[in-house]
Amino acid sequence: MNRAADPLDIVWSRPLPEGAQPSTVTVSQDAAGRWFVSMLCDDRPAMPGPVSTGVGIDAGVTSLVTLSTGEKVTNPKFERKDRARLARAQRDLARKAKGDGSNRAKARRKAAKVHARISDRRRDFLHKLTTRLVRENQTIVIEDLTVRNMVKNHSLARAVSDASWTEMRSMLEYKAGWYGREVIAVDRWFPSSKLCSHCGTLQGRMPLNVRTWRCDNCGTTHDRDVNAAKNILAEGLSVTVCGAGVRPQRSTPGGQSATKQKTPRREP
Repeated sequence: MNRAADPLDIVWSRPLPEGAQPSTVTVSQDAAGRWFVSMLCDDRPAMPGPVSTGVGIDAGVTSLVTLSTGEKVTNPKFERKDRARLARAQRDLARKAKGDGSNRAKARRKAAKVHARISDRRRDFLHKLTTRLVRENQTIVIEDLTVRNMVKNHSLARAVSDASWTEMRSMLEYKAGWYGREVIAVDRWFPSSKLCSHCGTLQGRMPLNVRTWRCDNCGTTHDRDVNAAKNILAEGLSVTVCGAGVRPQRSTPGGQSATKQKTPRREP
């Protein structure tokens, strides 16, 4: 006689819509040994209506994003918090001989669980952040960052990867499609940090360790990241209104025209 099966310890990511009938059910298992059941059903909740606000986003390492409103969202640094645990799991895996089947598989799964913990927490945080930004703003302006080139810098590679800017941009773009919002990417060469958002004066060289600076022309004191986010928003809106390549003439503190920057392009 067979015993009744024990109930499964199921964790629901969210409840099924009332009265919904799943049309497709997909069962999968990840490297950490966890099982997932994905149900496809018709769920069309009421979407928020259009809003008139826009926001510029300056991505960073200490602050994951700085908004043109002045808000700074601290980078949780999930990989850094679990770095010691991950290192131990990877060392244990490296010590297992390749022929030691069960012990090596157990060590591999232990390391995979740490990786899964990091990626799950990061993804959850990014989902909450991007959903809020898309729901609250009609236009979202970001920088067109080349992450693959940035990770070649060995001193920044780990921090850049942990920030996961590429995943955040992807979430913003597909959620904007759901909510009828617009995401604009400003050219990576646009001098957002060195441009005074108050008078439009382009400053000279500005090393990364300079976090606060004062405009030589109008005397306004800027937080580097907030100023950059304001400039990113203004540049993105000018592209929307005037078209790519149309921008006011900028001047240096000496009164000479600033070097022409590459034209920002609007992402499809």
